[in-house]
Amino acid sequence: MILVLPLVAVGAEGRLVEPTWLRVRQASIPDTKLGVRFVQISDLHHKGDLAYLRHIVALVNQLQPAFCCLTGDLVEEACFLPETLEALAGIRAPVFGVPGNHDYWSGVDFSMIRRSLRAGGGDWLLDEQCRVADGKIIITGSAGLNPSSIPAPNPGNTFNLLLMHYPAWVKHIGNRPYGLILAGHSHGGQVRLPLVGAPFLPDNVDGYELGFYETPAGLLYVNPGIGYIGIYHFRFNCRPEITLFEV
Repeated sequence: MILVLPLVAVGAEGRLVEPTWLRVRQASIPDTKLGVRFVQISDLHHKGDLAYLRHIVALVNQLQPAFCCLTGDLVEEACFLPETLEALAGIRAPVFGVPGNHDYWSGVDFSMIRRSLRAGGGDWLLDEQCRVADGKIIITGSAGLNPSSIPAPNPGNTFNLLLMHYPAWVKHIGNRPYGLILAGHSHGGQVRLPLVGAPFLPDNVDGYELGFYETPAGLLYVNPGIGYIGIYHFRFNCRPEITLFEV
């Protein structure tokens, strides 16, 4: 009985509270003085909870970013894409995104995503680059098919920002001087145990499961995501997150 009550409390918290207990994490990038704020959201896995998605959009707008980065897995089923894009169109900043594995598996129309993001001043970047923040930042986006196809960072005084879905790909893009690399996919494991970390992780993580990592390709940040995979509507010690960066 002594053990049952804490386990019940943990189960209730993990099932009923933490999956939508959204937090904003603020992160400053050292040795940069551009004065540009932007946000990352990842792994929405939207399944129809429009109230939650609109809450996410409202929080992003409160942060007043110069732009927003999406690092994959908007949906798991194509039927949810129209309402996902309609909600994301409420973000009052350009949104730049890249696909994740579930975006491919669901068979969503990438041209629909691109049209929607471009209507708001952003783009859907499939191994492509664009300039933002009055040319101070170059965003490179990975199509998520082959790390060798990711365009090289631009030399010079511009800040190079890379968006990709799989954290493990940082091992395959060489010694490239990206100022910051943003990834998702891991969900931080969704469950993180004290002294253990995440007992379960998807492939293409390779040790880069959550937070900041120094890598030969540049500083990597792995976001824990917003949604959850399939029926695993459970998070413990790994809250969903909007990350606010300042460079």
